[in-house]
Amino acid sequence: MLPEASVYLGQSNKPEFILLRLANRHGLITGATGTGKTVTLQGIAEAFSDQGVPVFCADVKGDLSGVAEKGEAKGWIEERAALIGYEVEFKAYPVIFWDLFGKQGHPIRTTISELGPLLLSRLMDLSEAQEGVLNIAFKIADDEKLPLLDLKDLQSLLEDLAARADQLTTKYGNITKASVGSIQRSLLVLEQQGGAHFFGEPALKVSDVMRVARDGRGYISVLAADRLMESPRLYATFLLFLLSEMFEELPEVGDPDKPKLVFFFDEAHLLFRDAPKALLEKVEQVVRLIRSKGVGVYFVTQNPLDVPDTVSRQLGNRVQHALRAFTPAEQKAVKAAAETFRKNPDIDTQKAIMELGIGEALVSTLDQKGQPTIVEHTFVKPPNARVGPITEAERKAVIKASPVAGEYDEVEDRESAHEILQKRTAKRAETQAAEVEEKAERKKSGGSSRSDGFWTSLGKAIVRSAVPMATRVLEDSIKRGALGGIQRKR
Repeated sequence: MLPEASVYLGQSNKPEFILLRLANRHGLITGATGTGKTVTLQGIAEAFSDQGVPVFCADVKGDLSGVAEKGEAKGWIEERAALIGYEVEFKAYPVIFWDLFGKQGHPIRTTISELGPLLLSRLMDLSEAQEGVLNIAFKIADDEKLPLLDLKDLQSLLEDLAARADQLTTKYGNITKASVGSIQRSLLVLEQQGGAHFFGEPALKVSDVMRVARDGRGYISVLAADRLMESPRLYATFLLFLLSEMFEELPEVGDPDKPKLVFFFDEAHLLFRDAPKALLEKVEQVVRLIRSKGVGVYFVTQNPLDVPDTVSRQLGNRVQHALRAFTPAEQKAVKAAAETFRKNPDIDTQKAIMELGIGEALVSTLDQKGQPTIVEHTFVKPPNARVGPITEAERKAVIKASPVAGEYDEVEDRESAHEILQKRTAKRAETQAAEVEEKAERKKSGGSSRSDGFWTSLGKAIVRSAVPMATRVLEDSIKRGALGGIQRKR
């Protein structure tokens, strides 16, 4: 018997499901290419939506877009439904399409300040020395009230740092022009990869990926990631940033009756591959603590070894599709996957993982007491919405009818660090030119140089007074979150 407050996954010798009140204990969906992970992800997303839970997922191949359109009867769908005694309710789901590039969905942005130096360093693959200089740059921006909104703001700040390096080093630490130059080159690469689309305003509001439709179903936010996957570091950094924003902004709710949001992190190996220890520790912290914010995180990847042990041990709900084991490394992965499950005396887990068919999985979820159930060979239920991509016309219609239509379409370019520093530099040049001219006049007229100090002091005062306040009010004390991003005022 299926509990009312649950998400139906499929059928073993009994219904397999995730209890809604334990869905924020996170999960893992793994399996080789072509074994049915995407269809499983879609079915789970639909089930959460039906229960009024908003969902965020990345569409790395374009296949998930079909969730926005009504499904239709197909042979394999009817066969699977008959096999498990499931009645498919063909229907479309409320969907919001997002796209960092603004082509296949609403533009999605954040600011340089909100991303923070830790994630930005990861995004640009900076060395330890370069990361240190970037941290100094952010500190100076905080101290001098310089809003960093987009790439040109950071570029202008770095140019200013290089010009003032001798003055700043004694207060903030060593700032070498070589490190600044390397960061600037990395910024150029990032811009060429499309990173400029990611930075700017209006920045994404977390509440817009946590919407519930009028009929009570949760909106499924689908990030178009097929082009984004060409820059895998940008993809992984963006999803991690979004997680950190939720972690910082959402209030503590403990263990709610159902999640406030379920977040699917597809191609999760990109997050952890070559990540420095400091970042992995922060990721582990965010995953561990975001549960109390009512957010469930489900990692989707091919190999269970892609997820570090410190994170994997926090994933209570598991769906394992087939793995192939032709090499010693693959055999190790199969053995590791088998050992993560609570043993079922009727199943040779390691052997079963290699023999699963398409749409079949080994499933273990948390029971009423929060303990993992024994692993079961499960036939995964088919989705209710379309399986496969939608047409361009259908996508445009969904975007036009979206509850956030028009909210993010136009880029805002208000006064920020770039403009402030330009004015500061111009005023400094004017002051220096005036000093040179005054000295030349005094020398020509044979005047005394005793007033030099006065004019120098006056010039500095003019420079200080010329720095305008940014239109966004910054706190006197800048607060940054677990991953270094600036905390928005709630």
